[in-house]
Amino acid sequence: MPGIDIDAPGSVQLLLGNEAIARGALEAGIGFAAAYPGTPSSEILETLARVAKKMNFHAEWSTNEMVAMEAAAGASFAGIPAISSMKQNGADVVSDFLVNVGMTGVGKGGLVAVIGDDPSAISSSNEQDSRWICKWMDMPLLEPSSAQEAKDMVKWAFELSRELDIVVVVRETTRLAHTRSNVKLGELVKTEKEAYFSDTWDMFQPAKSQFAAGPFGILHYQLQQRLAKAPAIFETSPFNYYVGPDKPELLIITSGVCWLYSTEAVERLGLQDRVGIFKLGTSWPLPEKLVEKQLGRTNEVLFVEEINPFIEGSVMELAASFPANKPHINFYGKRTGHVNLFGELNTDLVTDAVAKVVGITYQARDAKYDMELKEAAKMVPPRSINFCPGCPHRATYWAIKNALTLDGRNGVVAGDIGCYSMGFAAGGFFQERAMHCMGGGIGVANGLGNLKEFGFDQPVIAVAGDSTFYHACIPALINGVWNRANFIFLILDNSATAMTGFQPHPGVGVDATGEQAPAIDMEALCRSMGIKVEVCDPFDLKNTTETLVRLMADDEPGAKVVIMRRICELVRGRREKHAPYKMHVDPDKCVGDECGCNRLCIRLFACPGLMWDNKAGKAKIDEAQCTGCGVCSDICSQGAIIKEAA
Repeated sequence: MPGIDIDAPGSVQLLLGNEAIARGALEAGIGFAAAYPGTPSSEILETLARVAKKMNFHAEWSTNEMVAMEAAAGASFAGIPAISSMKQNGADVVSDFLVNVGMTGVGKGGLVAVIGDDPSAISSSNEQDSRWICKWMDMPLLEPSSAQEAKDMVKWAFELSRELDIVVVVRETTRLAHTRSNVKLGELVKTEKEAYFSDTWDMFQPAKSQFAAGPFGILHYQLQQRLAKAPAIFETSPFNYYVGPDKPELLIITSGVCWLYSTEAVERLGLQDRVGIFKLGTSWPLPEKLVEKQLGRTNEVLFVEEINPFIEGSVMELAASFPANKPHINFYGKRTGHVNLFGELNTDLVTDAVAKVVGITYQARDAKYDMELKEAAKMVPPRSINFCPGCPHRATYWAIKNALTLDGRNGVVAGDIGCYSMGFAAGGFFQERAMHCMGGGIGVANGLGNLKEFGFDQPVIAVAGDSTFYHACIPALINGVWNRANFIFLILDNSATAMTGFQPHPGVGVDATGEQAPAIDMEALCRSMGIKVEVCDPFDLKNTTETLVRLMADDEPGAKVVIMRRICELVRGRREKHAPYKMHVDPDKCVGDECGCNRLCIRLFACPGLMWDNKAGKAKIDEAQCTGCGVCSDICSQGAIIKEAA
């Protein structure tokens, strides 16, 4: 397949949704791209970084989303088109800067923010609907429904950003980000870009810079004036269109991938002559005249959107301002329970909603099929979420569990977001008691660690990964030192941003384009704060457990750091191509069900590389999954699991 930078206008390429967004940025002539990895948005920057050197623009993985957006804004201030991408959680991180840059404007470059929402929280801690940020912060919002639209919208978003001097948000969802479909390419910009920050201080004519927030009242008024130009532009946008009869019985108003679900649902029900669909690609601010025209087609309207009733509420607010002599409209959607207020939508759900509104009966499959499907589902063994075979985090949580048991004071583990989030479930032996957002674990530990005056004596352990450490934990760690909070901070250093695709971070010595870069030494950084720092190999269970027990018993007040250093098994396996150990179970030593640990190896430790041999009644190594880390040999009380040098 040709690269994303192929210069072949008019050709059709099979692109991932995120690749299409990256291509749109290239066709817009970007000079700067910055992001922090987060599913479903990660592939946007990854795609751009692969061609950044060749196409002469800057691409970086930033330490967090706030820094990424600020850096992109700096480029835009100097006249360079810039893009920053993030998942919905990142939109929260960046909101402080966004609300201010909205006031000042973005300069001549143009600034586009791509936010990837994750309905059903497929790979997230929540399923937040980020569209409200645009309404709150007065930013135009575009919602593509296909990879083709994603490319075209991103390119247009830069034009819109420059015309309105404002950040333009393009909202994608997981299904769009990771779809693959044909995309017709446009031309690549070939003009040279030159950066210059023109608003410089002159001692003879001093003036406030455009890009310095304040006086806020005036700037907010100016923002409103700039945003007010958007609806007129949106009225004629090709991304808004209607399909169906001139006077439908029911009008569906939809956006994003829900447009596809809606068209499929109408076709499935054979209602093309009775139901019309209005696709709204410019979701905010509303093109009110266009929306009013569509509402004039019928008295029955169904809203189909993910996740919250964003368009539903906006359109109903508009309808409330219509004159009293206008015909009454019946609105259906999330408010009436026809469409879910949570989770992803799909063609089946939309089909059911349409059928209910128009009053027809629809059954996708006969009752016998559904019954057989339920019976077949019973044959599938239950599987809980788990760490990969050989994951160092499993060993870390095993050491935490044992250390807390030995300490005996019911210690509290405050977790974080990443692969190690499974610390709250069976994979991490249910050790995490709190888990919220990146950096949240050590923040919570700051509070728990300063409750001694209230009789609090439980040890406090905070857990975060290496990428998260650089992203969001450093301010909370400084706060803990400054305010003398008592906690142990475990940095699970597996040398990768593993959960989102092994992107580099400031500690690994490589940047987004694969070039060598300065590595920020987390150990030295922590020690520079006066913190006691120890480094453990989580696979050395004995030493790791003893270290944790000792630090929990240490009466010296203040924060302590333990770096759990062991490379991610998936990264190690790709580099080394062979297992450290060859594992097997000695059947003479394994006592099976008679073991006092009640099958501890497969029931509790539960590495996927271990299995149960029903015929022999013994534990067994699953050679297809075992990575040869050797940790299971240390947890077997009978010494039945043997590791030999590979």
